[in-house]
Amino acid sequence: MEDMTEMRNVEVVSESKQYIVIKLGSEQYGIDIQYVDNIVRKQRITRIPKAQPFFKGVINLRGEIIPVMSLRLKFGLEPDEYTGATRIIIIKLEPQSAIGLIVDEVREVVDLTEDAIEKNTTSDFQDERAQYLSGIGKNGDSLISLLNIASVIVEKDMV
Repeated sequence: MEDMTEMRNVEVVSESKQYIVIKLGSEQYGIDIQYVDNIVRKQRITRIPKAQPFFKGVINLRGEIIPVMSLRLKFGLEPDEYTGATRIIIIKLEPQSAIGLIVDEVREVVDLTEDAIEKNTTSDFQDERAQYLSGIGKNGDSLISLLNIASVIVEKDMV
């Protein structure tokens, strides 16, 4: 009898996903936590010649060289203003490849269930950023644009 209760709890837990909520300007975005390897303070970024404008360069994180991208520039927003809240989120889609994303602020981790997420239908969004979204999450009174992290960083191979 006890085993059945545990199984039900496991199923309920698997229906929600955790997202790290970040701020870019006045907008909130969510990044699926399964892709987040680390969150670090802003550090010295070494420029790379002839890289895309949104690639700020590379950082050395514990001996690993990691390319760093400005989400603000990628999304066509004004350039980054570095503050005490600025962070670099290290994303790993695959174990060998990491990339850093510069964000204005890391807010919190939220659990979103499937029914709290409106799937992205790009026709609803007139914005070119829509291609980088997988949906909109509802967390209390606030809306969180959920990033399709693979489409955001897929161009990293073009550096």
